Amino acid sequence: MNVDSAMRLVKGHLNGGWTEKTTAKIEKARTIVSKVIAKGTPIYGINTGFGPLCTTTIPTTEVEQLQKNLLLSHSSGVGEAVDDDKVKLMLLLKLHALSLGNSGISMEVLKRIDWHVQKEFLPVVPLKGSVGASGDLAPLAHLFLPLIGEGYISSKNQNYSAAEFLQEHGILPLTLKPKEALALINGTQFMLAYAVCSVDLMHTLLESADLVTAVTLEALRGSKSPFHVRMHELRPHTGAQQVAHRMWSLLSDSEIMASHEDCDKVQDPYSLRCVPAVHGSSRDAWFHLKQAVEIEVNAVTDNPIIIDEDHIVSGGNFHGQPLALPLDYCCLAGSELGNISDRRTYLLLEGRDGLPQLLMEKTGVQSGFMIPQYTSAALASENKTLCFPASADSIPTSLGQEDHVSMGSISGRKLETILNNLSYILAVELLCGCQAMDYRRPLKSNPVLDAVHMAVRKKIEHAETDRIFSGDIEWLANWIREGNLNRVANEAAKKHLIDLKGPHYDRFSIS
Repeated sequence: MNVDSAMRLVKGHLNGGWTEKTTAKIEKARTIVSKVIAKGTPIYGINTGFGPLCTTTIPTTEVEQLQKNLLLSHSSGVGEAVDDDKVKLMLLLKLHALSLGNSGISMEVLKRIDWHVQKEFLPVVPLKGSVGASGDLAPLAHLFLPLIGEGYISSKNQNYSAAEFLQEHGILPLTLKPKEALALINGTQFMLAYAVCSVDLMHTLLESADLVTAVTLEALRGSKSPFHVRMHELRPHTGAQQVAHRMWSLLSDSEIMASHEDCDKVQDPYSLRCVPAVHGSSRDAWFHLKQAVEIEVNAVTDNPIIIDEDHIVSGGNFHGQPLALPLDYCCLAGSELGNISDRRTYLLLEGRDGLPQLLMEKTGVQSGFMIPQYTSAALASENKTLCFPASADSIPTSLGQEDHVSMGSISGRKLETILNNLSYILAVELLCGCQAMDYRRPLKSNPVLDAVHMAVRKKIEHAETDRIFSGDIEWLANWIREGNLNRVANEAAKKHLIDLKGPHYDRFSIS
């Protein structure tokens, strides 16, 4: 499974299931657990206590009660609920991990989880409480409380007591068998769900950032020479090469660019000519996260892990560090995309190269586009404050048994905030870029950028008098997040045979 297939599963565009071979492997691991219980051999989490209680042997008569108590005691999350899409993704990711056949879970439990997914009867999961090792204990405990008739279920935007909800649907709570509750709550599926969504959204925003920049650069009569392929062969960072190729393609065959070929301008500000270095570095950071996510999506992350009858290993596959570090890296990468975008918006307002100051002909009574840039600046600053790496912190838990934790759940939540802020920052730049482009008419731009400009103008009118801009920004941000900006550009590129894919397209794709 990769990011694309995970998102398609969540959206209902793809279905999953179990093959006979997979089912046999799952049942074999379950049989191994049953044999261990029968022998009485102490195995962590199967017939012992948890965390600092790992040396406490649990009598055979109490191992099922142990599973129930584990879910109850670990359900200590707080705060607002995780949104339904991510809860559904958490269930799907956990289903996939448990179905690899190394966890000792029963098919009965897996099929009950799948019932929740298919019916979209989704557990209510509080947002905060995970330290990212032993995985995402608190949120995953809440995620699976409904299996035993506890907690709450969300259906059609309403929350219900799980006990009452199951009863109304004629469903009995499960009695979890030894090892099952531990397999359910050990793992990284909370932070992984955030990481999968962020890989998807950040990919959209990276592609969009190049397009928005090209609109700005055209409007400012900037130079395309910093994007020449020969220059970037001399410093061959893959992200930079990809961005340079896209920028060169977007600025070619443009009447606006041709109109100032012989001007006396020597070079543009950094926020224009250093776009390959900055956008490209953020692409490289995104690729690091994508690699980690695609490994984690297909990994066994609970504990202990059942390799075979002679090897039931208690280790640290649940530790969130492999995700926490690249999530934090992408927080910085996303923030930098917003930081440089805000600088370009500022350039558009300065009155450069024949553009009116604040992007209106008559200012004074009219404030023009002054204040949208305030919003952009505020969001860029907020993103900077979110760049402290959560993974740099570790607070010991479990009486010191869990003495180093990843805090990757916090990294994931921070990245989501940064990317949402980035979508608004790019929306402000595109709003101002299209306004500036209007002043370059009747000259035409590159066909892709003309298509983008036209698509924006179908919804948002040119402004020569003050109006409320928040609705325009909100619409543009949603339009960008939903991939519509990229869709318009790609369709125009295909129509006019313009190559926007670049030399490293496969590397920077999510499919």
